[in-house]
Amino acid sequence: MSHPRQSGRRARLVVAGLVLLAGCEAQASGYAWRVGLGGADTLEARIAPPAGFDRSPAARGSFAAWLRGLPLKPAGALVLLYTGAPKGRQDVHVAVVDIDVGTRNLQQCADAAMRLRAEWLFATGRARDIAFNATGSAQPIAFARWANGERPTVSSRAVSWSRSAGPDAGYASFRRYLDTVFAWAGTLSLAQELPAVPVSQMQAGDLFIKGGSPGHAVLVADMVENRGTGEKRFLLLQSFMPAQEMHVLKNPGNADGSPWYRLDFGDRLVTPEWVFPRESLKRWR
Repeated sequence: MSHPRQSGRRARLVVAGLVLLAGCEAQASGYAWRVGLGGADTLEARIAPPAGFDRSPAARGSFAAWLRGLPLKPAGALVLLYTGAPKGRQDVHVAVVDIDVGTRNLQQCADAAMRLRAEWLFATGRARDIAFNATGSAQPIAFARWANGERPTVSSRAVSWSRSAGPDAGYASFRRYLDTVFAWAGTLSLAQELPAVPVSQMQAGDLFIKGGSPGHAVLVADMVENRGTGEKRFLLLQSFMPAQEMHVLKNPGNADGSPWYRLDFGDRLVTPEWVFPRESLKRWR
């Protein structure tokens, strides 16, 4: 049985953590990693739909709408590795997302997708919903617990928590939390965690994912529809190995250089650096 004084202290810490988390949610907006920086070109402004197409409807505040506002580095920017060196291949992208990659070899393919999903939740007042399962144990590493001062110990069988820090739900703490997630979650855990969805029902924010080592994941960054025929097309965004800046992919099947992919791509989705089975599309819960 816990000592009453210990129980009271634990309760106060939990309340303090929840208050901080609520404050974080109330203050977070937009693209938190760019606070204090000037304006930037966005995905929506830079990459126009093909002729005859319009962007698919996206509710205000939705993940799809947020992805369209992703800030981009200047046109022609190289994709850089976490070391600051240029990626070996510079022929696979049409734009580079203006977001940090960190200084360690952590933010790779599935990590980039998790980063963007978590950033959107953080920005839209849903920090309590940020959690990703660890590989092996399939138990969640939740930001709410991290913000309350708890830190995880992760093994192949379980995630255990102990309080070893003060409550902190600020952005710097959130960013440290993400690095911990990147170290313990990846394509395998994310592929097992997320439900499959038919390509015919694709939405912006879905991802194609192949779990494993190696595995890969690419995020559906935007979608468009043809006004006359109803045909849909989509954009893809990725990071890769080693950890590198996120970038919008070219479509190697388009001779005209258009980055838009057709929804009727057949049994295999061919991207510049990976081929996915059609049935590998997943959706966030």
